[in-house]
Amino acid sequence: MSLPSNLLITDSVPQQDGFFMPAEFAPIQKVWIIWPYRADNWRQNAAPAKAAYADVARAIREFCDVGVLVSPTDYLACRASLAADIEVIAMPSNDAWARDIVPTFLLNDKGELRACDWTFNAWGGDYDGLYSPWDDDDKLAARLCEYLDIQRYRTDGFVMEGGAFHVDGEGTLLTTRMCLLSAGRNPQLSERQIEDQLKAYLNVQKVLWLDDGIDPDETTGHIDDIACFARPGEVVCLYTDNPEHPFYEATQKAYQQLSAMRDAKGRRLTVHQLCCTKVPVTLPDDYEIEQSDDAKARRAGDVCIASYANFLICNDAIIVPQYDDAHDSLAITQLEKIFPQHQVVGVRTKEIVYGGGNIHCITQQQPKCLA
Repeated sequence: MSLPSNLLITDSVPQQDGFFMPAEFAPIQKVWIIWPYRADNWRQNAAPAKAAYADVARAIREFCDVGVLVSPTDYLACRASLAADIEVIAMPSNDAWARDIVPTFLLNDKGELRACDWTFNAWGGDYDGLYSPWDDDDKLAARLCEYLDIQRYRTDGFVMEGGAFHVDGEGTLLTTRMCLLSAGRNPQLSERQIEDQLKAYLNVQKVLWLDDGIDPDETTGHIDDIACFARPGEVVCLYTDNPEHPFYEATQKAYQQLSAMRDAKGRRLTVHQLCCTKVPVTLPDDYEIEQSDDAKARRAGDVCIASYANFLICNDAIIVPQYDDAHDSLAITQLEKIFPQHQVVGVRTKEIVYGGGNIHCITQQQPKCLA
C-alpha cells in the first residue's frame, strides 16, 4: 500500500519533533476497537465475542467517541449491531487487538496529533507468535493514519505493541523484561538499546522495568495485565496473597519492585493493590473453536489471563472487566477508591479473555487535541 509522502515521516523521530504519548488519564477524543472474526481464536465463529465487544463499545460511548474497524466482509453485520453514533469503518486485519496494532497517538505542546506505527509480528513472529499471517495487522496503523490524514513515524526493524507499555505523560514509561527482552521481538537489541528506542518514539526520559508479567504464553508478559499508571506518581498493581493463585509469584514480585521505584520526576511510586479473581478463569469444557495450523491452540481447561488491571481509563470513567467471579465487586470497590473522581463501569468480558485479552487489549485511545 502506498501512502502520500507527507504522511510518513522518515527523517526524524517524535522526540526530536517534540511529540509524546499522553497518559491514558489525559483527555480522550476517541477510542478505537477492531471487530473480532477469527474462527480459530473465537468460539462459535466469534458470535459471543462480538456481543462482548459490542458491550464494551457501548460502555465507552457514554464517555467519548468510539470507532470500530471491521473486516470488509463483516461490515454490514457489524454496522447493524452497533448504535448509529458509533463509527464503523471497513479495514482488513488478521485479528482484533486494537491496543497492539492501532497506532499509538502522539501530541505536541501545541496540541497537534501524530502517530507511531510500530512494527508488529503477532507477539513473537516465527519464533513464538500467536498466529500467522500478520501482514494486515502490521499495515493497519498506516491505513488508519491515511484514513485520518495523520502523519506517522514507522519503526521499521523495531517490533513493539501498545500493550507492552504504559506512560504517565510526564516522562516515565512502565514495561516488563519478560516482554521486551523476549526472543521473538528484538533479540538483536540490548535492554539499553530498547530503552533508547522507547525514549525516541514515545519521548520519555525514564523506563521502569518489571521483570515479569502474568502471561508468558500469550503476549509474553504485557504490562497492561499487571500494572498501570493511575496518575503521575501512582500505579495500580494486580495483587494476590493467595500462594495457590497462578498469578501469585508475578504479582508479589511486581508489587515489591514497583514499591522501590522512582519515576522520571524523582517521586517514589505510590502503589495501589488491585485484587485478582478469587478463582482462576479457565476455558470451559464446551470451548470449541476451529483449530488450525495458523493460530495458537486453545483447549478446555487452559488458564486465561483474567486481570482486573486490564481496564481502560476513559475520561471520567474506568471501564473494567468482570468475570462472574466473587471478586468482581471487590475490584470495582478498590478502583472506586483509587479513582474517586471517576465512574467505575464493569462489563462482562469472559468471552474476550477466552480469546487471549481483555478491555485494554481490545481498545486504543486517541487523545483530544487542540489543533
